[in-house]
Amino acid sequence: MPVTKEQKLELIKKFGSNEADTGRPEVQIALLTARINHLTEHLKTHKKDNHTRYGLLKLVGKRKRLLNYLIKTDVLRYRQVIADLDIRK
Repeated sequence: MPVTKEQKLELIKKFGSNEADTGRPEVQIALLTARINHLTEHLKTHKKDNHTRYGLLKLVGKRKRLLNYLIKTDVLRYRQVIADLDIRK
């Protein structure tokens, strides 16, 4: 099941400054991570779904660009997002 509206609102409340703050890089990274995790689970069962794989790679690239922006602007916020979302091991 894709990311629901309630899950999105929960991520926005956790990473944003208020409920309508979807522009912060932390919120965008959190939403992309939720979608990436969902698509990864989908691809575990549907191994030959190349269209989804292509979309997943685009999302991963977008998240990487946002993380690069965040590390350039504020390293502490970058480390906090990485720790909260458990992206890097």
